[in-house]
Amino acid sequence: TADGSFHPLYHGSALGGQGVAELVEGLLGLVPATTPDTSGGTSGGTSGGTEPHGTVFAVRPGPGGERTAYLRLYGGEVHPRRRLTFLRRQADGRTTEVSGRVTRLDVVGGDATLTAGNIAALTVPGGLRVGDRLGGPTDRAPQFAPPTLQTLVRARHPEQAAPLRSALLALADQDPLLHARPAASGATALLLYGEVQMEVLAATLAEDFGIEAEFTPGRVRFLERPAGTGEAAEEMPWLDRTRYFATIGLRVEPGPRGSGGAFGYETELGALPRAFHQAVEETVHATLMTGLTGAAVTDYRVTLVRSGFSSPLSTAADFRGLTPLVLRRALARAGTVLHEPYQAFEAEVPADTLAAVTALLASLGADFTGTTGGDPAWFVTGELPARRVREAELRLPGLTRGEAVWSSRPCEDRPLKPGNSGPGKGVGGHSGE
Repeated sequence: TADGSFHPLYHGSALGGQGVAELVEGLLGLVPATTPDTSGGTSGGTSGGTEPHGTVFAVRPGPGGERTAYLRLYGGEVHPRRRLTFLRRQADGRTTEVSGRVTRLDVVGGDATLTAGNIAALTVPGGLRVGDRLGGPTDRAPQFAPPTLQTLVRARHPEQAAPLRSALLALADQDPLLHARPAASGATALLLYGEVQMEVLAATLAEDFGIEAEFTPGRVRFLERPAGTGEAAEEMPWLDRTRYFATIGLRVEPGPRGSGGAFGYETELGALPRAFHQAVEETVHATLMTGLTGAAVTDYRVTLVRSGFSSPLSTAADFRGLTPLVLRRALARAGTVLHEPYQAFEAEVPADTLAAVTALLASLGADFTGTTGGDPAWFVTGELPARRVREAELRLPGLTRGEAVWSSRPCEDRPLKPGNSGPGKGVGGHSGE
């Protein structure tokens, strides 16, 4: 368990409490004690020449809206009033920074300083989320596949719309597998991993917050990636009968797989006031949440290649208004490729049903990676478009007399094959559970 080569598997029910005692016993007996790291990090820290590094594993909201984060420290030390920088991985793959000074530090055990191997409750202005990492990326950081399901949630009673949004954002801070953002018409857009997660969320909203929520049917989440490089620029233009006192040139190009989105500069340092730079960067990431086909754009790099302003006429609003127009033109010139999520599946089927099962999976677009066994059953593995997995799950029992064993998990997405439907064209949802 220490090096990850062995993974204990437990069965139980959180609702009824079955299996909890066995899980606790396994944690105590199988998980090795942590040895404080005194060599990691970079020089310049407080103790032992190391910068502190650790992970936020829980968040609890306070009565005044202040959130208390629970930090497990793996190396270095944390003192009260120390300024810390946490790394947060966003839903689109980008890594952002959350910085602030520790305003409260309660170390388990009563010490004034948090040391390696220990836990503390702390408060940092701006708020922390579960999964935020203190220090640079390490192999301790959990790796989750991107969510494959998207839905919209609204309050059944209009007067609960604002409390619903606040509750969802609070839950997103506590759950790294829940991604929420405001959407049009007062709804909240959610990225999820399956229908079961949606059902649990609805029950949590009703029981803990007293809010009745309605979810739209889950839909598979598509993504766009730049196909090439494109540039566009405008200099103090009149567009749509609006004068923008801003000059912006942007280049869009593909980024490394899994990088999310990145923004950079090729303009001279200080060519724009900081507020204008920030306006361009924030607007770039917000604009690319919707690409050429309506899906979010990911794994991109956008570079500011030209900039200018007119003092005192230019404002940040000019740059926020012009950036989407230039960016859309550059993205269109670069082109995008639409990708859909795939699921890796494993199926154990009776020997006499192999032909029928493989024919079904092939008709659903499966790519097979292995077929082994034969007596008394065949073991079939492969990858299948996520939007077709639910259909396979529903039809498999009829083909195998209910004797099949099926499991699937998210894997890498692939370019959408010609002739298949994309976003907003009636693609059905998938449970993923």
